[in-house]
Amino acid sequence: QLKALGFAFDWDREVDTSSEDYYRWTQWIFLKLYEKDLAYLAEVPVNWCPAQGTVLANDEISNGLSIRGGFPVVQKVMRQWSMRIKAFADRLLDDLEKIDWSDALKEQQRNWIGKSKGASVIFKVANNEGDEIEVFTTRPDTIFGVTFMVLAPEHELVLKIASADQGDKVKSYIEKASRKSERERQADVKNCTGEFTGAFAIHPFTGEEIPIWIGDYVLSSYGTGAVMSVPCGDQRDYLFAKQFDIDIVNIFLNTDISEAAYDEKSGKLINSDFLDNLDVDKAIEVAIEEIEKRNIGNGKVNYRLRDAVFSRQRYWGEPFPVYYKNDTPYIIEDDKLPIELPEVDKYLPTEDGDPPLARSDKSKWSYFQGDRMDYNTMPGWAGSSWYFLRYMD
Repeated sequence: QLKALGFAFDWDREVDTSSEDYYRWTQWIFLKLYEKDLAYLAEVPVNWCPAQGTVLANDEISNGLSIRGGFPVVQKVMRQWSMRIKAFADRLLDDLEKIDWSDALKEQQRNWIGKSKGASVIFKVANNEGDEIEVFTTRPDTIFGVTFMVLAPEHELVLKIASADQGDKVKSYIEKASRKSERERQADVKNCTGEFTGAFAIHPFTGEEIPIWIGDYVLSSYGTGAVMSVPCGDQRDYLFAKQFDIDIVNIFLNTDISEAAYDEKSGKLINSDFLDNLDVDKAIEVAIEEIEKRNIGNGKVNYRLRDAVFSRQRYWGEPFPVYYKNDTPYIIEDDKLPIELPEVDKYLPTEDGDPPLARSDKSKWSYFQGDRMDYNTMPGWAGSSWYFLRYMD
């Protein structure tokens, strides 16, 4: 059929990313990335499709369902291999000046990387010895306008600090939030949902207790998964406060916040102790100095760009050149590659929920070491992202 269409391919130069002599080098590239600390294991929130038994990318989900098959997808924290893309964030930004792209496209790229300067601040949890909540804010100057905090439903402290009388409501909200993709949670800006945890944080400057809520508009994968909410200066916080009848304190001189938040990065501050009468830019600088001086945080740069999850729980994919002893990962040497896909009885997860590779015993592997091999496989783009290089030889 291809010949009938007039194509004249040289089939001797065909590239097949699923053949062992090709993915031997995909595995080799992974080892090089690992050696440079650009590939790492971490507990990360992922889009988990129970019916397919695998993690899905945001682009593989629509309205909470997998595009292939229409199965429900939930948010779940799993131990996954990730690629440290954020290590290149500044280089990606700086090199935009070197390429011939439109200004609009460059701006999209800058927003996607989302570099922001600010401060990380520690809020202690009242009556919970040792528990602290770290937040990242680009507006440390507004810290005296904080009247509540919002944690991502997946935040590790949520269930620990939730009061007995709020526990069931909190668990119910977490379950509902898990059925939404991150994209849906970010897009639904008009509908404020949340639940009070029953716990309070201690304001690091005033010592006042402020309520801790959970809300699905806060993402555990961005920043610290916690927000210090300033309803007078942030429209999302403003709507949340109005929805749940939370106090709104105005810290901006000569501004009207009766109908909406004042979200301009200009003006002078009031009701802000040592920041009173300072312009916003100067107040940010002074606030960071004071935060560091009191040892309750530090100046920090954050990025919207996130590292890429690199694990899949499917059968078809490159096996990771990794084995485990006592649940500790070890890398396999170059000369043992390729680690070939072993035979399995079914291309399905095990009854315990492990990926399909867990179905294969050690005799089926081309190389086996330790207690077990890594059961995950690499995503489709592991091999396809470098085949333009393979064509050259």
